[in-house]
Amino acid sequence: MNALKKFLGIAWIALAVAVAYYAIGIFGGKLTSGKQDDLVFGIIIFFILLPLIVTGLTIFGWYAITDEYED
Repeated sequence: MNALKKFLGIAWIALAVAVAYYAIGIFGGKLTSGKQDDLVFGIIIFFILLPLIVTGLTIFGWYAITDEYED
């Protein structure tokens, strides 16, 4: 079971990297499109949602790798 936890911890961290890459790649164009609606949406994604999602997934994965969920 511990091996599964460690594997899934790595998977959560990889998912965090994939989400960051996807958000920057897809939603990066929203910041430079020139439309006000796209700019507001891009700011919300980049400065509010992206840090919350990536940090949460990374911390969850790190805790799984370092056996913080032992009990």
